[in-house]
Amino acid sequence: MSPSRAGTRVLATLLVLASCALGGWDFGPHPAGAAAEPVIVALGDSLTAGFGVLPDEAYPALLEARLRREGYAYRVVNAGVSGDTSAAALRRVDWVLRAQPSIVIVALGANDGLRHQSVTAMRANLVAIVRRLRAAGAAVLLVGMRVPPNYGPEYSRAFTAAFSEAARTTGVALAPFLLDGVAGDPHLNQPDGIHPTAEGQRIIADKLWPHLKPLLRKEPGRRTELSGRGRRFACTPPTRTSPF
Repeated sequence: MSPSRAGTRVLATLLVLASCALGGWDFGPHPAGAAAEPVIVALGDSLTAGFGVLPDEAYPALLEARLRREGYAYRVVNAGVSGDTSAAALRRVDWVLRAQPSIVIVALGANDGLRHQSVTAMRANLVAIVRRLRAAGAAVLLVGMRVPPNYGPEYSRAFTAAFSEAARTTGVALAPFLLDGVAGDPHLNQPDGIHPTAEGQRIIADKLWPHLKPLLRKEPGRRTELSGRGRRFACTPPTRTSPF
């Protein structure tokens, strides 16, 4: 990494920390008359938060850029929190709904698998998350995850199937694997072998786009605009309990 790029990453981190120290970004509604844009929330863990890359290099920001290019007036909120499991994300649903999202991308499960947690419990959490989001009026794109083969064939099969089962139970769209085309490629992952590089994040955004596009409208209904455009939803510090 060049010194200038390393310095940019450090500066970005310091700006985030400074914002947190000042009480976080304001996500209350703008004054009456402010231009309104519907919101897409990406609910996930550090793979969504963009661990190790700049905020604009994470797939939620890349999706927002593509939406703009293709004439869709949506704003994407990055609600990724490092270390999140499906159970932890379920507890954050009300927080996510503060954004009044039109669409929510639910990309969870990596930490459930890493900790070898119950597949049945994970599936139940995913179903509960999706149902609460839909009850609030949001469309949902559920994104699948997989575990390495060394977790055992029985657990691996059940884990992978849990996402399609949750999507079928709730009637929502499914993107089968968040890391499709990225997982296992050392050129697309950081030295930890887990978190995608900026190029890996770009591939994630490209792979998600065909699943997201059918949920979009060129002239979607108006939503209350929230501040903090194009950045993370809140200043929740990454946990150290899990690499995801």
